[in-house]
Amino acid sequence: MIDVQSLADTRDVPLAKVGVKGLEYPIRVLDKLKKVQHTTAKVDLYADLPRHFKGTHMSRFIEIFHRYREDLSMPRFLDMLKTIREDLEAEAAFGSVSFPYFLEKKAPVSGLPGMMSYECCYQGWVKAQGEAGDRQFTVRVAAPVTTVCPCSKAISDRGAHNQRGIVRVELELGPFFWIEDIIKIVEKAASSPVYSLLKREDEKFVTEHAYDNPKFVEDLVRDVYIQIKALKLFPRFSVEAENFESIHNHSAFAYARYDEAQDGGKRHESI
Repeated sequence: MIDVQSLADTRDVPLAKVGVKGLEYPIRVLDKLKKVQHTTAKVDLYADLPRHFKGTHMSRFIEIFHRYREDLSMPRFLDMLKTIREDLEAEAAFGSVSFPYFLEKKAPVSGLPGMMSYECCYQGWVKAQGEAGDRQFTVRVAAPVTTVCPCSKAISDRGAHNQRGIVRVELELGPFFWIEDIIKIVEKAASSPVYSLLKREDEKFVTEHAYDNPKFVEDLVRDVYIQIKALKLFPRFSVEAENFESIHNHSAFAYARYDEAQDGGKRHESI
């Protein structure tokens, strides 16, 4: 049959990205405790299209992704993009895979287990070998937390306002790391972690623990930043926190970014 996509195009317009967007697919990712975890991802896969081609072969994106979905570890994500680039004869391939990552967490007093969901994302690109900076890979992890306002606690005769927030950490991959370890750093920096299951004795503990550990979004970002930098694993990373304020009609926000090249450090070898 005729291959329309491969026909010549005379409009002289190269396309930076063409491909599939919003593909929902079951995948397997590495789990520190259970070795592997089954979850469902939302996937975007693209390649560039030279000016002389009419179109790309959309089905090949899904064919290749299907081959890699059973072992979508961090290094293999870049292998998958490299395969897409080569198979489509493109100069570059791009990808994003977003998925919920589940961890069992026990309530702090009763010890009853519940499942927590953390939004994660792999994203990156691969260019033709030999180009400067021919690949990049980042991991984004979002963890819900509880914060108590230090100012509210300091000025109030009774109580202090608190709220649920989200901390998002984005890391440029150097050596291998576990998602669980990043989540642990974030939750330790908050006034309190968030749980899916709490009995009354647990609620009492969480409320009092958070009250004794007030944090602004500024405190939260700085504390996570310091702990991640101390790992000396990531050439670049960012930390942001958003508090969904309980007494304001807006969110409170803070952001910080680290770049090893600007910090005078020695860049770690990446995968």
